Amino acid sequence: MRTILRTRYVFPVSGDPIPNGAVSVEGERIVACGAAGTFARQEVRDLGNVAILPGLVNAHVHLDFSDLPAPLGQRGIRFVDWIRRVMAFRQQSASEDRQPVVLGIDESLRGGVTALGDIVQPGQPLAASPAEVTALLELVAPTADRVAGAVELAKAHVNAAGTRGLSPHAPYSVHPDLLAAVVELSNRHKIPVAMHLAESPEELELLRHGGGPLRIFLEELGAWDATAIPRGTRPLDYLKLLADAHRALVVHGNYLDDEEIAFLGAAADRMSVVYCPRTHDWFAHRDYSLQKLLAAGATVALGTDGRGSSPDLSLLSEMRFAARKHPGVPLADILRMATIHGARALGRETELGSLAPGKRADLAIVSLPDRSAADPHELLFDPAASVVSCYCRGVEAYRFTG
Repeated sequence: MRTILRTRYVFPVSGDPIPNGAVSVEGERIVACGAAGTFARQEVRDLGNVAILPGLVNAHVHLDFSDLPAPLGQRGIRFVDWIRRVMAFRQQSASEDRQPVVLGIDESLRGGVTALGDIVQPGQPLAASPAEVTALLELVAPTADRVAGAVELAKAHVNAAGTRGLSPHAPYSVHPDLLAAVVELSNRHKIPVAMHLAESPEELELLRHGGGPLRIFLEELGAWDATAIPRGTRPLDYLKLLADAHRALVVHGNYLDDEEIAFLGAAADRMSVVYCPRTHDWFAHRDYSLQKLLAAGATVALGTDGRGSSPDLSLLSEMRFAARKHPGVPLADILRMATIHGARALGRETELGSLAPGKRADLAIVSLPDRSAADPHELLFDPAASVVSCYCRGVEAYRFTG
């Protein structure tokens, strides 16, 4: 059955906003997208003062924190102190009857998110969802003796049913042998790899000098391998390894230097940076190099991270926060970060992230304020605008009922 939805604006992302636009959907697919006047009037369902945009793509989230009422710690918390709180929370909640993933998926749908890159823990059950969830298994093996076990977990994960990926956690928690094995699995199975990289000053200190708070922390855990990270190592060294993966997501990238930014720009077809604006602010990091990354041609996607470092899972709120923090970045670019760039990061850009014939009918419907704007994107980024409905595979998965 064909459905034609007419709205005040359609934001195809692949082209300019369309006033008085319409999207035609048949089954799971978009059939057409254009001016409403090109469609037969009697077949059109008028949604009024709203916008249709592609379903939003949250390229980095930890859904297992979705029942946290507030971020852990306080703004400006030291990174290692925050990690300690994360570990304590996981230990405390391990025996509790929790369903945070279900809560997180429901919250994401209410926010117009129809695809997510979720970092999952070994043994974590995967919840059924109308949204597409790429389950990226977190792998930790800071010492050589733990690599074999982590590789077996990775192999079992990628051979299971569902949309899969791998997440070697971070340079300080992943032995180089594990990273090499993950990159090989990524290519063999054509799946994405996500790694937290250039996330904190403590990480850079450990890479360069082999010391600092992260080394002390790892020694306390009995997880320090003095041979795993040669002195003078940089995030660039990890970027070069990740560049050989089928798709690589560089999560955060808060402390990338100019050479590393240029490298990511040159590898934009297979590598992405995932910027989590409100998490970045929670740790009071230095100003994010968003304009430099975009100017270099890098693919920058948006993520919410998890409720351990962000107040909620609203990608629309991340978009607005990024717009306030980076007034020199066009709003259209920020919308692309939350849609087609996120889809590209997860290797799903042929199916998701823009409104075009043949693509999957994943849609976000956003109410608009009763005013005009020279740039229609301003209406979308207005605080009064909110998600009122979303569609996954052509079926309405959420509708605001007041």
